[in-house]
Amino acid sequence: QVQLVQSGGGLVQAGGSLRLSCAASGSIFSIDPMGWYRQAPGKQRELVARITNGVNTNYADSVKGRFTISRDNTKNTVYLQMNSLKPEDTAVYYCNVFSRLRGGDYWGQGTQVTVSS
Repeated sequence: QVQLVQSGGGLVQAGGSLRLSCAASGSIFSIDPMGWYRQAPGKQRELVARITNGVNTNYADSVKGRFTISRDNTKNTVYLQMNSLKPEDTAVYYCNVFSRLRGGDYWGQGTQVTVSS
């Protein structure tokens, strides 16, 4: 099994910063892809940022230059540093990992990020 526990998030004013954390346990490898997705009310869940093989990253165009994904393999934890936040970043953010050992996706419990204008 794989468990993901998220922390961070909350309410911040536009232009502010937040950091999300996601601690993984169970059947994952350090090279398994991990990422952050978000879902705003009335919208589909979308990819925000992803890290593969522990080092390669990709970002949604809307967050490039503002968000940074990183991973600490010693703690099996992935982070999302969010700077210069905008009201349109308001959403529930979900951590994700694809376990190659288990052959499937696993999700964190979700955390609300609200950016006020």
